[in-house]
Amino acid sequence: MATSGLQHVAAMYAGVVAPPLIVGAAVGLSGTELTFLTGACLFTAGLATFLQTLGVWKIGARLPFVNGVTFAGVAPMTAIVASTKDKSDALPIIFGAVIVAGVLGFLAAPIFCKAIRFFPPVVTGTVITLIGVSLLPVSFGWAQGPNPAAHDYGSATNLTLAGITLVIVLLLRRFTRGFVKQIAVLLGLIAGTIIAIPFGGTDFGPVADARVVGFPTPFHFGAPQFQVAAILSMCVVMVVSMTESTADMLALGEIVERPANEKTIAAGLRADTLGSALSPLFNGFMCSAFAQNIGLVAMTRIRSRFVVAFGGGFLVLMGLCPMAASLIAVVPRPVLGGAGVVLFGSVAASGIQTLARAGLDKDNNVLIVAVSIAVGIIPITAPNFYHAFPDTVRIILDSGISTGCVAAVLLNLVFNHLGRPGSVGAQDVTHAMEAGEEIAVVR
Repeated sequence: MATSGLQHVAAMYAGVVAPPLIVGAAVGLSGTELTFLTGACLFTAGLATFLQTLGVWKIGARLPFVNGVTFAGVAPMTAIVASTKDKSDALPIIFGAVIVAGVLGFLAAPIFCKAIRFFPPVVTGTVITLIGVSLLPVSFGWAQGPNPAAHDYGSATNLTLAGITLVIVLLLRRFTRGFVKQIAVLLGLIAGTIIAIPFGGTDFGPVADARVVGFPTPFHFGAPQFQVAAILSMCVVMVVSMTESTADMLALGEIVERPANEKTIAAGLRADTLGSALSPLFNGFMCSAFAQNIGLVAMTRIRSRFVVAFGGGFLVLMGLCPMAASLIAVVPRPVLGGAGVVLFGSVAASGIQTLARAGLDKDNNVLIVAVSIAVGIIPITAPNFYHAFPDTVRIILDSGISTGCVAAVLLNLVFNHLGRPGSVGAQDVTHAMEAGEEIAVVR
């Protein structure tokens, strides 16, 4: 349980620490303050993971979900920093906006979850595939190195380290059994880190400089401030986050063979939004379910939510012990990239498996999948496609998962629902699947 939980932490660590590092640098925090902000985000990610996996009352999907800082909030948070004259007020303004957005999202969760009936297999399969495809560029970026401005970014050494890590994970998955096979990604990360030492790719400096004990003091950067523009911006991010979390819960429900219903999604959204509302108390940002870890569940087939809760315990520990957090930071980014190919590719493969059950022998469904995936990969293949739109709108448009999800839902309604009440085609593809349900194929 400990090693499997640690494997989940290793898979999502880079995604958790990246937002505080980016926002902290924009604010102009010192190295010590930046380390504090990163530890706070790890700590709050662990608390949010506890809420999601273990659950309290009607809060928590009770699925093997890891929660952490959502990357969707990075652009609006840096915009808030840029528009704030006194940079010391930037973080309090962000925290105030996140608190309000979290509370409003918590209240809206029972309504938002009603969207489950608009997610039949043809939609969920498309969205799951887009989640994997959207995450793959992240692993490709990691494989090239930590800093795009560095002289060795994309060098043969970095790409070789990524390739070696990928090969090690594949060999372990192919030729080992049982426990070793289940922790193949973790072993691959350890092996890749060791191999990177002679090449100078492993930096142990963070461990030497880190303190043994530290606690994210509440409101360390000041009491939260509430500005309307910042609140509206983070509310848009909350809608995007809730949309992606709904898709993630549907994806994970399919993988663990426990399809997520309205009750599960509502509880999961409450955990996301409550975790976000409480996060600023300990100097953290908005939290959301991490799609990276869906791939790990799909690959290892370890479906226990308690394993992921154990990973949440590691996150809390790293938040309280900066030295422990720095151990994960030792893993070179190219090594993470090599492992990420397997993790994120597994998510896309799960989506394809779902689409195989979605009745693609029907022309309508083929069109839904084709157009939705095309819309979803626009931000990946053409990052500046929406450059003429306002920044607030781009928060949504630049999320391929969200735009692809909306396109799939709308196209499914148009082609398989509107104007065709009671038809066989509509009946087959417009209702949410139940556990063990088979899709009738009409030829």
